[in-house]
Amino acid sequence: MDAPELVLGPLLRFVGPREATVWVETSRPAEVEVRPAGGPPPSRERTFSVAGHHYALVTLRGLEPGSSCGYEVLLDGRRRWPPSGGPFPPPLIRTPDPSSGRLRLAFGSCRVSVPHEPPYTLRRGSLKRGGVLRRGFYERDALYALALRMRGQPPGRWPDALLMLGDQIYADEVSPQAKEFIRSRRDTSKPPGEQVADFEEYTRLYLEAWRTPAIRWLLSTVPSAMIFDDHDVHDDWNTSEAWVRKMRSKPWWEERIVGAFMSYWVYQHLGNLSPAELEEDPLFAKVRGSRDATQTLRGFARAADRDAAANRWSFRRDFDRVRLVVADSRAGRVLSEGRRAMLDEAEWAWIEEQVLSGGFDHLLFATSLPFVLSPGLHHLEAASEAVCGGAWGRAAARAGEAVRQALDLEHWSAFGRSFAALSGLLRRAASGEGAPASIAVLSGDVHHGYLAALDLGPGARSPAYQAVGSPIRNPLGLPERLALRAAWTRAGAALGRGIARLAGVGEPPVGWRLLHQSPWFDNHISTLSFEGRRATLLVEKTTPEDGKPPKLLPILERRLA
Repeated sequence: MDAPELVLGPLLRFVGPREATVWVETSRPAEVEVRPAGGPPPSRERTFSVAGHHYALVTLRGLEPGSSCGYEVLLDGRRRWPPSGGPFPPPLIRTPDPSSGRLRLAFGSCRVSVPHEPPYTLRRGSLKRGGVLRRGFYERDALYALALRMRGQPPGRWPDALLMLGDQIYADEVSPQAKEFIRSRRDTSKPPGEQVADFEEYTRLYLEAWRTPAIRWLLSTVPSAMIFDDHDVHDDWNTSEAWVRKMRSKPWWEERIVGAFMSYWVYQHLGNLSPAELEEDPLFAKVRGSRDATQTLRGFARAADRDAAANRWSFRRDFDRVRLVVADSRAGRVLSEGRRAMLDEAEWAWIEEQVLSGGFDHLLFATSLPFVLSPGLHHLEAASEAVCGGAWGRAAARAGEAVRQALDLEHWSAFGRSFAALSGLLRRAASGEGAPASIAVLSGDVHHGYLAALDLGPGARSPAYQAVGSPIRNPLGLPERLALRAAWTRAGAALGRGIARLAGVGEPPVGWRLLHQSPWFDNHISTLSFEGRRATLLVEKTTPEDGKPPKLLPILERRLA
């Protein structure tokens, strides 16, 4: 039998002052050993198997706070990482120093995995053939540009953590290489065509998203936290009760959604958990202890799709005095008309507890979907929910549902009860003694970025913001950009407000204003830097294709606290 190889990873996931987790995928069952350099004890873990794929999440303990050490990955005693003579430095595990009060957190969302070469790196509309404007260029990858810059920097200037806010993979917009793989397995003239159909095809998407040497090195040396969004499953996933009924009627949907939850749990969710949470997770214990966890995970995935309360995907990470609460705004939705909510009651209660328990200098509330949109779009989405709920009668509700699905009107503003609940939660967090020095809602999804100041009302002591970082790599075309710019104007806001009033929707319980001239649409990455009670946001976009390696150029830098 061939010796085991690393298929994907290592991914450095959770890192605390004294412990860390490292995720890998291997070519066959193996004992995985992660061996830190310079004294900390190595740790070993047997792989578990899912549908012919093999994974391990290895927990390291006994690390020193504020330390930095390289590490190796061995499979059945043979060194497999890092590669010899590679173009990138050895991976590092850098543990936080609680006494420093410093944190640098990079974040973003929406990253299509296509080659890092022309024509994929050209600007949209920058190439004509036969007088016809070609579409579909993805420009240059901001995460790739970040990795190339880090290669030439001292580790002290690297991000301390990376937050991926959804759409790491596109199950409905796959690369040419993924299409070839899909065509080799089945007849793509039948639904779902050249989109992903099952767990096996999902594994190919993750392979393409994380295997590029630069991205692989980046993920091996910067701790990461992740949450899914619609394209991780399907465009408009869980928009409404009608959408779910429609999709469940399709014969191919069951296998698609099962594969989506199985792969998300393995590739993304496990690494979000701390070692203590992993020890208390009964599903992880069952998977680790089984020879083949396929049927266990299939059953879990079916339950997760049918019952929003079957699993809590939201999670929390504390970086000393900075608290990060990551809320699932996709899988946990309650979609019954009249009861619509972003999260079920139990998960929302858990969110409230994490936000209000205090003891931190800065609060980061991360949700893949923006809390506040442009005013015009906010009012339109709020009106859409009312119309679909029957404000204008049954016929209008049916037409409104078609519009809701066509225009993706399913953000927080289209879940009025949840929008009000989050408004109240942020207001409570910002009020009273011990209020944090800053509150920032971090989001993605909408393929344009912006920073908005939130007005949480009387009594709020903390400055609060909505920071949207999207896309890392998947820019909008010109028509969409023009429409979104218009939605930020006074005329766009007035139009949306008028439609909302006709639908019986009042003013939102919070106010907000853009803190720069207009949103940005370039591929970009955002970084929040904290030092004590001070906070700064830096947004950087990629340089256009010029035959040289991509770089990052600042487009916004602003003190938040």
